[in-house]
Formats: sequence, C-alpha cells, structure tokens
Amino acid sequence: MKIELFDTTLRDGTQGEGVNISIHDKLEITRRLNEFGIDIIEGGWPGSNPKDEEYFERVQNIKLNKSKICAFGSTARYPDRIDTDNNLQKLVASNAPIITIFGKTWRFHSEKTLGLTDEQNEELIYKSVKFLVDSGRRVIFDAEHFYDGYKDDAQFAITMCKAAVKGGADTIALCDTNGGSLPHEVFDITEDIVKQFDVVIGIHAHNDSGMAAANTIAAVQAGATHVQGTINGVGERCGNSDLCTIIPNLKLKMNRETVTELDLTNLTSLSNFVYEMMNVSPNTRSPFVGKSAFAHKGGIHVSSVLKDSRMYEHLDPTVVGNRQRVIVSDLSGQSNIRYKAAKLGIELPEDKEFNKKFVLFLKDLEYKGFQFDGAEASFEMLLRNELNELKTFFKITYAKVNVMFNNEGMEYSEAVLKVEVNGETEHIAADGHGPVNALDKALHKALRIFYPELEDVHLIDYKVRVLGEGDGTSAKVRVLIESGDSKNTWSTVGVSENIIQASLQALTDSINYKLFKS
Repeated sequence: MKIELFDTTLRDGTQGEGVNISIHDKLEITRRLNEFGIDIIEGGWPGSNPKDEEYFERVQNIKLNKSKICAFGSTARYPDRIDTDNNLQKLVASNAPIITIFGKTWRFHSEKTLGLTDEQNEELIYKSVKFLVDSGRRVIFDAEHFYDGYKDDAQFAITMCKAAVKGGADTIALCDTNGGSLPHEVFDITEDIVKQFDVVIGIHAHNDSGMAAANTIAAVQAGATHVQGTINGVGERCGNSDLCTIIPNLKLKMNRETVTELDLTNLTSLSNFVYEMMNVSPNTRSPFVGKSAFAHKGGIHVSSVLKDSRMYEHLDPTVVGNRQRVIVSDLSGQSNIRYKAAKLGIELPEDKEFNKKFVLFLKDLEYKGFQFDGAEASFEMLLRNELNELKTFFKITYAKVNVMFNNEGMEYSEAVLKVEVNGETEHIAADGHGPVNALDKALHKALRIFYPELEDVHLIDYKVRVLGEGDGTSAKVRVLIESGDSKNTWSTVGVSENIIQASLQALTDSINYKLFKS
C-alpha cells in the first residue's frame, strides 16, 4: 500500500518551545505543504484557542489541489454528554473534512486523568468517534500513549482502538506520546496491531529518546501505511518525527510510494521556508536538508569526494534539493583548496608547491583564530591576493573610535577614519548605534564618494566569539560579518585581541569583496 503523509507542523509543531507563528504564517506554510504534496495538513485545535478557529475559517479560501485540511481535538469529557460537548461541536464547526481525535489507550491515563472505568473510557471513545463520523467527516483516531499502554496492558490498549473502529474511524494512529519506545518494541507492537485490524494503521512518534525517525521507519516496516510528523521535527519537548528525514528514507531507501507524487528536489527549500516562517535558526546538521549534510572538511575525505562523491555521500544531494560543500579549515589538504578554487572559478597554477604553501598559510591563520568555513568571501580574497589577482581598492591610514555613555543610559559612538583611494585621502566621521555601527557608517560614507556601487551594500548579521576564554578580557575575538546587496550575500571574518580591529578587518574584507565582484 502507498504511504499517506500526515503533517502536524501547524498543531503539534507549534507546541515546541520557541515556536510562535501568526495566522498569516500558518496559511503560508499550508500553501507550501500543499505544493510539496503532503496528503493531510493538521491545522490546529479549533476548540482550544481563537487563532486556530480563525485559521479554519480563512483556510477555506485557499485552493488546495493536493492536500486536505484536518482539525484536531479530543474525545468528549463525559460519555453521557456527547451531543453537547463543546470540543466536538467546535471540531464539526471547523468544516474540516478530516478530524483527528485522540483518546486514552493507557489505563494509567484513563484512570488518573479522566477518572473513568475501562467501560466508560471505551464508551467515550466509541461515541465521540461516531458523533464525528455521523457528521460526515473522515475520522483518524490518535491512540494516545499507545505503546506505553500496550506494554502496560495490551488488551486494554487494543480494546480502546477497537472502540474507535466500531465508531467509524478508518485510521488508527499509534502514538509514542512520551517518545520513550525503542525501534524493536515499535516494530513488534505495530506488527501485532496490523494483524488484528482491517483499518489503516499509522505511527505518531516523538523524539524524546532520539528515536522518532527510527521508530517511524520500524512501524512502516511492520505494516503501518499512515505516517505523521512535522517539518524539521519541531514539536513539544524534544520534538516530533521529522518528515524531512522520514520522507527521503521512505522514498529513496525503502522505495515506498506515497499517495501523492512528491518532487524531493523541493524538500530542502521547504525545510528552510518553515524555519524562516517560524523565525527559528535552522539545524545545520539535519539529515538530508541541513547545510552541513553534505559538507566535507577533512582533506582525505575531499580528495575521495573529488574522485567519486559516493565514497563519502550516501546519495546525490541534488535529489533532495541540497548541495555539496567543501569547508576550508585547519584540517584541509590540497584537495580542499582545488575544490574551492574550482567552485569559485579560480584557475590555480600547476605548481603543486603553491597549493602546499597556501594550505600551510591557511592552517597558520586558523591556528591564530581565523575560521573560513563561515567566511567564504574572506577565503576568496586571501586566495586571489596570493595569486596577485586582487588590486588595492582603498587603504585605511587612520582609525579612531570614541564611545561615551553615562549612568542615565545615554550612549554615543563616533568613528573617525582617514581612507586613501588612488592617492586621494578622505577624512570623515560618523556616529552610530555602538562602535561597530559607527565604523561601518564611516567607512561606507568615505568610500561611496569613490565607489557609488556601495550604495546598496548593508550589514545583515554580526557575530562575535571569544577565543581562548581562559585569557579573560585579553582574549582574542573572532568577528564574523554577513553583508548583502540587492542580489547576493557574503561573509567575512576578522580576528584580533581588539574587537574594534577585528570588526574593521571583517568590514574591510566585505567591501573589498563587493568592489572586486563589481
């Protein structure tokens, strides 16, 4: 059977710490999930907050050609008040064609949380599901804490799932809600359930033991054909099963077909888009879609990758929309330099002695605190300078920064620079929000007179890292700057015991890079 993909980024994913998204963001993510080909999008819990209720109103105005919208909620609170239960009424009012309803399948929860007998809990699940099915909805039953419940009392857990099926649920999603199960347990339990039920069996795994992806794969191997997860694995506590990991494993490693045909070359961009909408920094080490997923640093690795990438890559990164990267560092060999030069369109001399000397030069800089894996523009400037391809666009002959503040919180920063261009010296001052901002403004102010193309260059990000923390206030610092214009972004680095000098190094490299490229 084909795998049905169920995304709960907009519901379970938003329960993750630090994840907050607006209605607009939720609707934009819905559009992208539909474009990618997710079968079911769980939009939220309409009975829990006004934002989710508004989402279900507004999502009806979006034309979805691949995905169906799903609302999430719980069973009714009391078996004898099904028709008047507010939660069930809100689920029906959402107009979502699919409803996921969760119920207790671990006696521990049924007794302690709801205070119900086994018979009452069974009745509650049956009547709640039937109420929703009778309203014309497809119902997926999330068997909450199923694996823990099965291990505690298998018969109780199975009986509750049978109640949902009797009520009309066509899919039972087995939930590892606490994320504590191991793959062999998930496989054995799922296989048993698949044998006992004629409906679709699914898996909803959490990552508290770092096993969510492995548990999901194990469930599919055992016969599950409905897979739940979130983009980038966001979710409560340690997160949910990451669909960006699960989907390529299902498609590329297990050769499983999905209900909707997917273009996996859009997977990395989908991952980055969701990170951006959530204003969350991407996990660079995420499998398949992370920036570091196909990055190579060791010289021996790079030498092999240049001959055949299969030696150190489990698949072609372009298949999932990612790309191969080679990092220049103190672990680099000549292969790294040749690779980077080729990517930059730089022709290196045949003389192997040049490559060897440049590698040693880079390693000496790294020993002093420089790092180029996040500052490729600085690396390119260094290489071109060694090849005598880089002209001197300007020279800073004098720099002074004044910082003043008082106990009332007033702060003032001023930078004074003398900048020489083609024999002419420009003496200029600028103030700013802090010394680095003042320096940046003064440098641009002086150079725009000579180079108008700097008009659209701006600072995007500024990071400082203290090196050799044991040295206290005399420690070196590394400054990493990301700059951009209307078309591109680039990163540069500076290192010094003086944070202002390190910043000026990085700013100077940034402007030189822009001028060289112009």
